[in-house]
Amino acid sequence: MKFNTKAIHGGKIHEKQFGAHATPIYQTSTFVFENCKQGGDRFAGRDNGYKYTRLGNPNTNEISAKMAILDETDAGLYTSTGMSAISTALMGLMQAGDHFICSDCVYGGTYAVIDKVITNYGIDMDYVKINDEEKLLNAFKENTKVVYIETPANPTLELIDVKRIAKIAHEKGAILIVDNTFMTPYLQKPMLLGADLAIYSVTKYINGHGDVVGGIITGKQEYINRINNPHLLNLGGTGSPFDSWLVSRGIKTLGVRMDRHCANAMAVATYLENHPKVKTVYYPGLESFPQHDLAKEQMEGFGGMISFELIGGFDDAQTLLDNLKVFSLAVSLGGVDSLIQHPASMTHAAIPEPERIKAGITNELVRVSVGIEDVEDLIEDLDKGFQLI
Repeated sequence: MKFNTKAIHGGKIHEKQFGAHATPIYQTSTFVFENCKQGGDRFAGRDNGYKYTRLGNPNTNEISAKMAILDETDAGLYTSTGMSAISTALMGLMQAGDHFICSDCVYGGTYAVIDKVITNYGIDMDYVKINDEEKLLNAFKENTKVVYIETPANPTLELIDVKRIAKIAHEKGAILIVDNTFMTPYLQKPMLLGADLAIYSVTKYINGHGDVVGGIITGKQEYINRINNPHLLNLGGTGSPFDSWLVSRGIKTLGVRMDRHCANAMAVATYLENHPKVKTVYYPGLESFPQHDLAKEQMEGFGGMISFELIGGFDDAQTLLDNLKVFSLAVSLGGVDSLIQHPASMTHAAIPEPERIKAGITNELVRVSVGIEDVEDLIEDLDKGFQLI
């Protein structure tokens, strides 16, 4: 069974009482037991039926199962937000006295939860230029438990060779987590490349319509179990039935949407690369992209995200962003409509400037999430914006 068929049918719940074709929304906080024994058996683990939505719900379980199928891995775990997926995974796999390594260019929210939450619980960490093998190897300690990476990185689009890093992490006895939000399982499957877990903000491409926040962790069953119980179940980061139902609906068109995102992004990236007011374009699909060969090797397409720097710096970037009509000036990404934003002052503002610049997030960098509109309209909108610079 191929991807689009699995996206539609994988994990699907067939409601039997009334024969509904679409999965019902199980919008309930609790579930009724037939008798006292059944209730006791469910809480004792002798009966795997539902008890209480924080502990499991048909809608959250459906999207968890579907994502595991699409990632070609053991299991999935739906969470209330992408940040809940990140924080619960890290806290579920480590304890006080442990150490982990994180790639130096990550989403600003990831940086914030590490800096303001995770490390306050006696967990040590180091940001490392993961592609520098010597620095990576030197960063490992006897108590290193996790290596956490984004590829492509947000917002620089820098790629990391997942196979190579997985081999190094496993030789050192560490678990490799890959934030695969930018690529989705349609374009990149981390576990097939050697990773142990993948993280997704399903707010983005998985749902695809900008009307939900949610997260997914997929990967090896033993790690999913450790994260779920006691951490997710007791910390309470479980997603809602209605939100997971919307995500399950959105994911059915994931492959079709990603094809259009990729095609549009390639056209927009090519336009930007040839524009005299643009200094540099970062898009894995361009032959000029330094890691283009790696992109072709570990990805099935180049995605819908582009970053670029303007020759005129931040002032020109601000003028451009303030004068677009089709692109929305907004954070987030992965929806059917195109978004544009300034990472240094928005999504990555939590990162201190020296570290941000070191990671390649300059003040003139602009990030674009290319939607599925008619690409001619997107290019015309950009062209009109550039004329005002």
